[in-house]
Amino acid sequence: MDPRVWRMFALLGVFSVLLEVNGDDSYLNAVQNTVPLSCSEGFTELGYYNGTVSQTDSGSPCLKWTEFPDYMQQYPGRGLGEHNFCRNPDRESNPWCFFRQSSGAIGWAYCDCHQGAVRLAGGSSSKSGRLEVYLNGQWGSVCDTHWTDRDASVVCRQLGLSEIGTALQHSYFGPGSGLFHYARLGCRGDEKSLLECRSRKFVTSDCNHGNEAGVVCAPPEGNGPPLRLVGGEEDFEGRVEVFHDGRWGTICDDQWDDMDAEVVCRQLGLGGIPKAWSWAHFGQGSGAIQLDAVQCTGNELSLDECRHSGWEQHNCDHMEDAGVSCNPYTDGVVRLVDGDNPWEGRLEVYHSGDWGTVCDDSWTEQHAQVVCRQLGFRGGAEVASAGAFGEGAGLILLDDVECEGSESSLLECKHSVWGRHDCSHSEDVGIRCHRVENNEVPLAPESTGPLVRLAGGDNRKEGRVEVFLNGEWGSVCDHGWNDVNAAVVCRQLGFTGVSKARPMGYFGAGKGTIHLTNVRCTGKESFLGECPSKGQDSHACKHGQDAGVVCDYLPEPEADIAVVGTHTCGLRAGAERRSKRIVGGYKSLRGEWPWQASLWLRSQSKGNQPLCGATLINSCWLLTAAHCFKRFGSDASRYVVKLGDYHTKEQDDFERVLSPERIEVHRKYRTESWEHDVALIRLKGSEGKCVSFNPHTNAACLPAPGSKWGKRPASCVITGWGMTDTEHPSTLLQAWVPLLPSWQCKKRYGERFTSHDMLCAGSMTSDLRKHADSCQGDSGGPLVCQGEGGRWVLTGVISWGHGCGDPSYPGVYSRVSRYLPWIEQVTHSTAPLQH
Repeated sequence: MDPRVWRMFALLGVFSVLLEVNGDDSYLNAVQNTVPLSCSEGFTELGYYNGTVSQTDSGSPCLKWTEFPDYMQQYPGRGLGEHNFCRNPDRESNPWCFFRQSSGAIGWAYCDCHQGAVRLAGGSSSKSGRLEVYLNGQWGSVCDTHWTDRDASVVCRQLGLSEIGTALQHSYFGPGSGLFHYARLGCRGDEKSLLECRSRKFVTSDCNHGNEAGVVCAPPEGNGPPLRLVGGEEDFEGRVEVFHDGRWGTICDDQWDDMDAEVVCRQLGLGGIPKAWSWAHFGQGSGAIQLDAVQCTGNELSLDECRHSGWEQHNCDHMEDAGVSCNPYTDGVVRLVDGDNPWEGRLEVYHSGDWGTVCDDSWTEQHAQVVCRQLGFRGGAEVASAGAFGEGAGLILLDDVECEGSESSLLECKHSVWGRHDCSHSEDVGIRCHRVENNEVPLAPESTGPLVRLAGGDNRKEGRVEVFLNGEWGSVCDHGWNDVNAAVVCRQLGFTGVSKARPMGYFGAGKGTIHLTNVRCTGKESFLGECPSKGQDSHACKHGQDAGVVCDYLPEPEADIAVVGTHTCGLRAGAERRSKRIVGGYKSLRGEWPWQASLWLRSQSKGNQPLCGATLINSCWLLTAAHCFKRFGSDASRYVVKLGDYHTKEQDDFERVLSPERIEVHRKYRTESWEHDVALIRLKGSEGKCVSFNPHTNAACLPAPGSKWGKRPASCVITGWGMTDTEHPSTLLQAWVPLLPSWQCKKRYGERFTSHDMLCAGSMTSDLRKHADSCQGDSGGPLVCQGEGGRWVLTGVISWGHGCGDPSYPGVYSRVSRYLPWIEQVTHSTAPLQH
């Protein structure tokens, strides 16, 4: 029987519909002579295609062959199975597959062997250039907003150039034609081609010239051998693989713990809660086992800084492959797994640190609609047939779920106690969410308008306002943003207390689209979508102007928590609930560094950038750098000090502006030298009562006389509003930095560095993306290290260094322990508890 006739009968028998196939392949001529067929290496000696192309020539995803059991029986042993790769079991010259049209009809089509082909353009060699992807007969670029080294590595592997690549942004190799295919690729890093990356997202809005992604097929410069996470359901989890000696390999789980996981998360730039996994939790790897017996303290910048048994020295097999999760989730988050597409799969819900399935008892379309709404889909929804996406493993977390259909999340539905059920995994519920093909997002239900969420806050009651429109989350411009708008947002989110607007990127800059501007609520609306506003095409906002809110706002500072001279120095209120450590140079949380102060010229105190940083060491005294007064002198009347400040352009709740009484520069400081670069600032007020302490104002501890840190202290941090890539941030920044041996600084700075008076700290990596040290705007600010009992000790005062973020010249700090006698002499007191 003619294969085409058989396909027709197969389709008629199963779906009663057949689509005509367009056999015209003239469009291939455009690329025939420039790009090798991506199918060409997939043919066996007998002429059967066995490769991984899984899209038709029109770009539709192929269906799994197991959906056509009769056809599989007709052609046994021809490579058909539980996959959706193109095949030619009938020995057609071109591979083909069945696919689903947007109408739901099933047809078959030849696969485009060029579909998903890649090339690099504009580079100085064949191993670098602007990434261009061939889709549906056209070459196009990839937007760099979500572009990662993992994506770049897949491109290099697909081209056969390297097992690893480096992602470059901002049209590093020049602009392309202007056509963009993908907004993101979302590769895990171990795929063989881009079409295997499951999180691909086509461009739905304009991506501008200047945003083309670039690739260099070489390892990224940076902190130690590159890492990747493989085999997880999410980007932040998976089997840990390390690139060494030209190949990827796994790590044995002997002595693998959460401290090791913390370093992995830090090196990968991932936030969340680090957790170690053992016994190949994310599946067994293959090839080399690179490391064993890894023992990190949790403070290292890269995994190779940790103690280990040596490269490829182990007594393990892949059953012991180590894994990591860097989990940012909160209870009630849902996901769909094991589907062919992001909009379908077995439902899993997150609770108390674990993912688990949901029993399908009494599940209806109403339940499915709630799940799809929570995931951001605005079309219809359906419950999949039993077992459509396989059985889960592990916990069954929810049963007896009762939804009305209008809820915005599954947590709002009634359900049994977490973990209590009478089900097996054969009853795991599966969901299919229907996408809206025209990218218009209908309101569901109509009266609510778009979904709203808060991001970047310290807690769930505050954050940057983000709305879900046109299939993606985006921010709101602060033009016209006020407390009335904030009240509507908080009301929509279910808060009933006082609301406060926070403009000017108070909770950090968002990413992607800025959806709305000039929002004009009257205050009577129940949903932000009811307020008049202008869309994304009518403004020139930047993410530094993202609007935020604080719900259930408490304007009054809390009562004093300390009296000067007591045992509270170096402690941070509420820090226990926050992440233990700092990764890179990131925005801090308000109140996280309560001893941080800023020094301003009185004439510029309404500006955006302080003159210097300073550290509160008791109720009346601050320690800073002497060179801060080099230009404008030490007349106290010229300056003001701010305590409790967080955002330099916004008045903070706990912010206080104080006048210094006098300034004491160290008597041996000379303007032509960097030695003895310390100064004390006395605030106005009676001794011990100049400023009261609260959760946002507290003193740092001073080191004990003669104290020296061990080889590596528990954690050292610099904070300030200093320059980052020549720009001044508005919010207080923090960065973890390791103390370095004196000989390294001596080697770089020569006689200028005196180990008795100075110390140096910073990352020695050449990767400026991961490098953190002090810049001139941070002068006088604190370098604090965490000691016994979790107290933070003022170890250094930011002094000098060559340039900002130059890895070969780390930051230099005045050694505070050296100046304890002078501090006690000037202040006529011992500062709060010493370490």
